[in-house]
Amino acid sequence: MTGFDPVIHPPARLQIMAVLTEVQDAEFALLRTTTGVSDSVLSKHLGALVEAGYVALRKGPSDGRSRTWAAATRGGRKAFAAHVAALTVLANLTQRIAAE
Repeated sequence: MTGFDPVIHPPARLQIMAVLTEVQDAEFALLRTTTGVSDSVLSKHLGALVEAGYVALRKGPSDGRSRTWAAATRGGRKAFAAHVAALTVLANLTQRIAAE
């Protein structure tokens, strides 16, 4: 299926990309809360998205602590939009088949 992206498809990555395509960037803690996964699992998902070129990470101090922010890249935004479009096509196809 055109546009379907196995890198984005796992639920936590889909949630991460959904958040990041709506904001300039998001702090690690927000993404952890949104996905409901542990720090180590979130780090692995972000690593996979970074490796695919879909997310860029930035580290810096905030409130006396080191923080990590994530941002969707232009390519990541395009890949997410294509993935959502492919899922929409699949959902519509399923509804048509069920209606027959």
